[in-house]
Amino acid sequence: MYALNQLFGVRLELFSDLTSYFHPTLFIGLVFTPFIAGVIVSLIYGLGGKVLCYFPALMVYLFQYLGTFAGYTPVPDDVRLLPIGYMGFIIIVAIEAAAVGGILGELWVKKTYGRMPRHIAYTDDKDKPKLGH
Repeated sequence: MYALNQLFGVRLELFSDLTSYFHPTLFIGLVFTPFIAGVIVSLIYGLGGKVLCYFPALMVYLFQYLGTFAGYTPVPDDVRLLPIGYMGFIIIVAIEAAAVGGILGELWVKKTYGRMPRHIAYTDDKDKPKLGH
């Protein structure tokens, strides 16, 4: 996710003017890269990946914000660092996009590995299920 943000030049922690938020990098940074990260995390960790998919977006955007705040990343002229409250809102939106990706990735994993087939778990006789023996 960090590599994709660097590749596309996404710096959501910086604010220049209102027109900067009507740019394709906003969509890429808020929706696309967290969604891809959520899918990848769910595919790696399998079932339960939708719980872990929140952390990449949280770590990347906190790392970018704190790096800019500490002065490790240069801030261009006529640009300001967002207050932490506004950055928190951006992080929450990115985490939600990662959650959608995590759920879709987990559905993909379930489709690949599957669950118990219906004909094994259930019978036509409602009084006598097959699993309980």
